[in-house]
Amino acid sequence: MTAYFLRRLLLIPLTFVVITFLVYAIQRLTPGGPIEQARLKMLTAATEGGGGGRASPTGNMDLPPEAMKQLERYYKLDRSIPVGYLIWLGLWPDADAGGRFSGILEGNFGKSYRYSEPVLDTITSRFPVSIYFGLIGYLMSWVVCVPLGVWKALKHRTWFDTSTSIVVFLGYAIPGFVACLVLLLLFATDLWHSWLPLGGFRSENWADMWAQGEWWWCVKDQVKHTIIPIVGEVIGAFATTTILMKNSLLDNLGADYVRTAFAKGLSQRRVVYVHAMRNSLIPLVVGIGYAIGILFAGSFLIEKTCNINGMGLLGFTSLVERDYPVLMGILVFLVLIGLVGNIISDLVLALVDPRVRFK
Repeated sequence: MTAYFLRRLLLIPLTFVVITFLVYAIQRLTPGGPIEQARLKMLTAATEGGGGGRASPTGNMDLPPEAMKQLERYYKLDRSIPVGYLIWLGLWPDADAGGRFSGILEGNFGKSYRYSEPVLDTITSRFPVSIYFGLIGYLMSWVVCVPLGVWKALKHRTWFDTSTSIVVFLGYAIPGFVACLVLLLLFATDLWHSWLPLGGFRSENWADMWAQGEWWWCVKDQVKHTIIPIVGEVIGAFATTTILMKNSLLDNLGADYVRTAFAKGLSQRRVVYVHAMRNSLIPLVVGIGYAIGILFAGSFLIEKTCNINGMGLLGFTSLVERDYPVLMGILVFLVLIGLVGNIISDLVLALVDPRVRFK
C-alpha cells in the first residue's frame, strides 16, 4: 500500500502541469482578454477626449502599434504560449524581472489586473471566509443528516420515513442559491420580517464593536450573517448524505454479522450504534477529500447571492473580468487541494475499511 500512495504522490506534479498548461493555453487563445478590454477602454477615452488614437484605413479609431506592444508587454502576453507558461511556472528566466526565475515555484503568483495587488495576497485574504462557511456547512450536514439517516433506516417504511423523504427530496430539488434568495426575501426585507441582514460576512462596524468589548453583539451579528448562507450550503448535500446514510445502514442491518450479534443476545442499541453504525459510516468518510476542496473553493452562486466576498465570488469575478493571474492562482490551489484530497480519501478508506488493499 505504501508503494501505491508513493506513486500517487509522484503523479501530482505531472497532473498539475497538464491541467495548468491546458487552462493557461485556453485563456491565451480565448478572445476578449485583458488587452482587448484595455484597448477598448483606451479607445473609448480617446474618442471622448478627442485624441490619443489614430484612424485606421476603415475609418475607425485604433491604437498605435507601439501602444499595443506596450500592452502586450505589460500583461506578459508578448511571449509564445509555452514560454509564457514556463515563465509563469518559474522554469524560464523572465526578462521583465532582470533575467531571474520569477514564477509560482518562487512564490510569485503575479499581480492582479483588477485589484492591482499581489495575487497571493488577494487569494489568501478570501480563504478564511470560504473556509468558515464551508467548514460549518460540512459539520452541519453531518450533525443533521447522519442522525436523520439512522432514524430513517430504523423506521423504514413508516410514516416518519415517508414524511422525511418528502422533505429531503424537496430540499434536494431546490438549488442552494434559490433557497438563499427565498430566505433573504422572507427574513431580510420588509415583506415579512427583517430579522436577518441582506448579505455580507459581517456588519461594517463589527471590528469596532469587537475592539470595544461588545463580544456578545459581535457573536449575534456573526450568527445572523451566517444563517442564510449555511442553509444554502447544506441544502444541496442534505438529501445525498441522508439517503446514503440510510441505505448504507440498511445494507449492514441485513448482513450476517448483525444477525449473529443479535443471536448472541446483544441489545439492539449496541448492535446498531456500535457494530452496524461503524461500517455504515465508511461511504461518508470516504468523501472527506472532496469536502476539503469544497472548504477552500466556496460556492460562487451562494456568495454572489449573499454578497459574501469569498473564494467563489473572487473566482467568478476574475473569470468575468479576465483577471488571468488571479484565475491561475486559484487554479493552483484548487488543483493541489483536489489531488491531495483524493489521496486523503483513499488513505482514509484504507484505514477505516480493513478489506481495502491498494496495490
